[in-house]
Amino acid sequence: MAADDRPQITLITPPTFEPETFASRIGRVLDGTPIACLRLSLGTRDEDTLMRAADAAREVAHARDVAVVIDNHLILAERLGLDGVHLIDGSRNVRKARKDLGADAIVGAFCRASKHDGMTAGETGADYVAFGPVGATTLGDGSQAPFDLFEWWSEVIEVPVIAEGALTADLIARFGPVTDFFAVGEEIWGAEDPLAALKTLLAPLG
Repeated sequence: MAADDRPQITLITPPTFEPETFASRIGRVLDGTPIACLRLSLGTRDEDTLMRAADAAREVAHARDVAVVIDNHLILAERLGLDGVHLIDGSRNVRKARKDLGADAIVGAFCRASKHDGMTAGETGADYVAFGPVGATTLGDGSQAPFDLFEWWSEVIEVPVIAEGALTADLIARFGPVTDFFAVGEEIWGAEDPLAALKTLLAPLG
């Protein structure tokens, strides 16, 4: 796959981590392979935990010129000097996020497998739309974002699209030609060497 056509990578943090020690793990991955964006995706609603994690993520990512977005938390994104938000409830809050954070912020929307929701998100100001999961999973209702959704989107819509969820090397190879980004997180953090796991996962991209 030509370098110009190669999808970029968004790195998703684990749902829980110790900021001081995890920063070095993130840093090693960021140093070892090109990453376009770091997505802070924590499973907690504790403000202090979120702020400590966001501070650590911002410091390690911005030192390497990598943008940082946080799931949903508009106020924290602004207060902590992050680059934007990733909205996990589809198009619902895209317009508000764009208004609150301004034209320069990154606003992304996760739209599961809904073409309509994705189009609405793009029309109301999203910088990108994410669909997923693309791989088989027992989470949620088990539904997947199909290949033909990405195929159609890449041909018709200009808003960049992200493929995520239960990714494998085979899926990376198949979806590579029809997506602008892959979002990778849970696929690598359980490995002893996350960077090596990421490189193996992305090997089909060349």
